[in-house]
Formats: sequence, structure tokens, C-alpha cells
Amino acid sequence: MRIRLHGTEAEVRATANHLAVVLEVLDISRPYPDRPPSRLVRLYLTVTPPTTSTITKSEIATGA
Repeated sequence: MRIRLHGTEAEVRATANHLAVVLEVLDISRPYPDRPPSRLVRLYLTVTPPTTSTITKSEIATGA
């Protein structure tokens, strides 16, 4: 599965680190900058989809 993250470089790297806790991350791309004057980047993750989910909506909402 391929996931695209879009935001500041700090935001997408932090989010990629959080996703790595719950997904098996196989590859992380380099940050691809948006066209100027934007300061945002895109980061692509290749992950193995989970076979079962034990995370609840409340855990997602609270980050627990």
C-alpha cells in the first residue's frame, strides 16, 4: 500500500514516525517539494497493510 503525506517537512516526518508504530513501513521516499511559493512537501510511504485492526476510534483520536 502506498500512502502520501502532505504538509511541512517536519509534519510529514513526524506523521511517518507515528505511522511506523502501527504499520510495517517498507520504504519512505525523499520529500518532494511543492511548486513555489509553497513550503509544503509530499512524502510517500510504502507499507504493508494490517491484516487485522485492534485500534479503536478513541485511540486514534487521542493518539494513545
